[in-house]
Amino acid sequence: MSAGHDHSHTTGNERALKFALALTSTFLLVELVGGILTKSLALISDAAHMFTDTAALAIALAAIQIAKRPADKARTFGYYRFEILAAAFNALLLFGVALYILYEAYLRLKSPPEIESTGMLVIATVGLLVNLISMRMLSGGKDQSLNVKGAYLEVWSDLLGSLGVIVGAVVIRLTGWSWVDSAVAVLIGLWVLPRTWILMKSSLNILLEGVPEDIQIESVEAALLSVKGVESIHDLHVWALTSGKISLTVHIVNDSRVDPEREILPGIRELLAKQFGITHITIQAELTPCWQADPISHFASAAQYANQIGLAGKGNEARHDHGGHE
Repeated sequence: MSAGHDHSHTTGNERALKFALALTSTFLLVELVGGILTKSLALISDAAHMFTDTAALAIALAAIQIAKRPADKARTFGYYRFEILAAAFNALLLFGVALYILYEAYLRLKSPPEIESTGMLVIATVGLLVNLISMRMLSGGKDQSLNVKGAYLEVWSDLLGSLGVIVGAVVIRLTGWSWVDSAVAVLIGLWVLPRTWILMKSSLNILLEGVPEDIQIESVEAALLSVKGVESIHDLHVWALTSGKISLTVHIVNDSRVDPEREILPGIRELLAKQFGITHITIQAELTPCWQADPISHFASAAQYANQIGLAGKGNEARHDHGGHE
């Protein structure tokens, strides 16, 4: 992915976030006041979600600004991780709000208050329109950035919340069942929790430098071992700085008759870029595996050592089979 392409995505995301922030922060006040006046927990819960939207959008914007800062001698990878920290924080906000609404709904189900359904219906309808516009603005960047995806999920949960409030207001108006208001609030909370967990899990995976979810490490290993001249591999690490910025480091043991600089490394770079979209790579070529010199300090556990021996053996076996066919 080129720098220019990254910049265009960042600019578009920033513009969409600013627009969505202006809409949600304005409507937040309207919905909060309306929820208090109509005594609707569903509206208040939606206003609480709208508050997390506002906070999430503001944090997402701040993260984009910080991530623009260039790398320096203190932070050689730059500040991309701020976007992931923002996504994780947004997930925590959603968890907190959802749990609070479930608790408040439980209390209200035991003693339902009188609900002003007409005002509830009008405010929820306006909220639905606001959320539809915000979602439309954010939809273009949700697949390129976990940060924007977090904000998108916030708005998406609000949209469903608004739909639930509208349905609840109609039912209350027709039947007088005030408990429906609390039931809608519970459904909103239950819908938000699993999706929030998915966002949190993705954010934590990046913060822990785990293998990106769309990369199969076994496939990367097999691809590297398929390159002519590679006898075995070790110290393979694949991680992401932020959404879409994947890095890889690996040590390869090469055939002594092959020049790795001219005959192996170009092929590996091309293979990783085409097959996995990985372009930020560091490769160390060796004639003898460096881990053989001091396996005790090189590996954190005996299991890792045993796994590495097996991987090296498979690599040599694959290479010998390939040589035999030639």
